[in-house]
Amino acid sequence: MTDVAVIGAGPAGLMAAEVLTQGGARVTIYDAMPSAGRKFLMAGRGGLNLTHSEPLPDFLARYREAMPHLRTAIEAFPPDALRDWSAALGQLTFVGSSGRVFPKAFKASPLLRAWLRRLDANGVQFAFRHRWAGWDEQGRLLFQTPNGPSIAAADATMLALGGASWPRLGSDGAWVDILAAKRIAISKLRPANSGFTVAWSEVFRDRFEGQPLKGVALTVGAHTVRGEAMITRSGIEGGAIYALSAELREAVLALGQARLMIALRPDLDAAALTTRLSGTRGKQSLANFLRKAAQLSPVGIGLMQEAAIAAGRPLAAFSPADLAQLINAIPVQLTGVAAIDRAISTAGGVTFNELDEHFMLRKLPGTFAAGEMVDWEAPTGGYLLQASFATGAAAGRGILRWLNL
Repeated sequence: MTDVAVIGAGPAGLMAAEVLTQGGARVTIYDAMPSAGRKFLMAGRGGLNLTHSEPLPDFLARYREAMPHLRTAIEAFPPDALRDWSAALGQLTFVGSSGRVFPKAFKASPLLRAWLRRLDANGVQFAFRHRWAGWDEQGRLLFQTPNGPSIAAADATMLALGGASWPRLGSDGAWVDILAAKRIAISKLRPANSGFTVAWSEVFRDRFEGQPLKGVALTVGAHTVRGEAMITRSGIEGGAIYALSAELREAVLALGQARLMIALRPDLDAAALTTRLSGTRGKQSLANFLRKAAQLSPVGIGLMQEAAIAAGRPLAAFSPADLAQLINAIPVQLTGVAAIDRAISTAGGVTFNELDEHFMLRKLPGTFAAGEMVDWEAPTGGYLLQASFATGAAAGRGILRWLNL
């Protein structure tokens, strides 16, 4: 029987193993952690967002420059197929108000347990606490284990080692040096769907840490996103920030900083806001006046104060027209990118030029790579998991084809 080694027990590796066993291969999954799917479980901690329900052309566009390389894999295993697959494991899904797709159980653990039971029934073997260390002179796989070095031979190998975010869950990027030594081109791993640092004033930081900005519009350059963000002690994060993280990250890395514009009342234009702010303030404090007249939250008013301080001009000196302008164009200077080990995902990885159309490494025939270790990124919303599942399935089919199974 043909033996295939799958290295990495995340969504891409597990999906490849499923495809491979269905095709008649004998599969062993190796992972450095003590159990499977640790980052998958972490992703489902606040509700497992499996995929998204938007039309497929719009869905594919979320992958930006990587879209042409991912299109075939995702079209072969699209969101509807992922939902059917989940249902077959006893985990029906539903579409949330934002279009995101979740299991009805809302958690990752029931789905993972059912999946692992099916893989076990299909004969998949697991070797945990096996940290991949490359190949020996005969091309056999090397692993470091608690009991010392271990060697395994395989007819084909699937690499699904993830990126470098949340390394304590297994994705530590250690594979980069191993593949680079084989002259595999790797785009530098960078934080994706990450927060950013801001030099808040001490007063603002102490008062508003952990406060949400709801219903705002965030803009960087020509890109605008509506949604929510969260003030952190060191900066800003949240869904709308993650959706712009690629543009913000590249600006920070290139220029050392990025300017984010925040609109607190994006549905009101300057004229409407000016009218609201032209009334008599009376004995009200400016903060109370802004809260009542423009329905601004305390944290939003705090952001306006931060901008006024940076401009060297008291907010109380702003005219109604100036206040109206500021409300929907608050400049926030981002000074850095949050650490990669705290990012939701990573950009960079094995470049697509190194892979053939079946996700096999051109320079290492019989070795395939898929999932987050490949050079693509996507926003949160189900796109990350969908591409991991789909590329894992595609690589599994590629291995079967290469082995003539």
